[in-house]
Amino acid sequence: MTKVHPEFAYQSRELGGQIDGILGDPPNRKNYDMMVDALVGEYTDGGGIEDVNMMSFALVDRISFSNPKGLLREAADYDGGGDPAKVFAMASCDGEGAAMYAAMTDNHPDLARQAIITAFLFKNPRLWDEEDHSFDKLGENDDGDDVDDDDSGATDDFAQMFDQDGDQ
Repeated sequence: MTKVHPEFAYQSRELGGQIDGILGDPPNRKNYDMMVDALVGEYTDGGGIEDVNMMSFALVDRISFSNPKGLLREAADYDGGGDPAKVFAMASCDGEGAAMYAAMTDNHPDLARQAIITAFLFKNPRLWDEEDHSFDKLGENDDGDDVDDDDSGATDDFAQMFDQDGDQ
């Protein structure tokens, strides 16, 4: 499994929560479709909310991916020091989504890059894994030998500052 940047893992989980929240319980596909249609319209017109999750929400049902391995490589770097056009070439939208995709990539290239990768990760959760930053994982192989005993005690000068008896 490929490790992805922690922010992409977070955004992918957030997208799932957002989708579940809009669908509701029991799922109401009509509300969901209205939300997606509104987002698609906003982004197609060149506007829309400048937010990774909103943008990936608008993309997720309309996007297809042509280079999963390339997108996984790109998911290692959230801020993307490279060319966003490289990511744009790995995905596409057909039909009414094509105009939205073109507007997103033209008007918000860095954000669109992140949204495309987030949508990809959301749709392909078995292809990636995230780094474990839990305390248990961080404590693995830590035998506690990194404590420097030389600096652990207080100096005599420091201790005497608080000496009530005034050892003189």
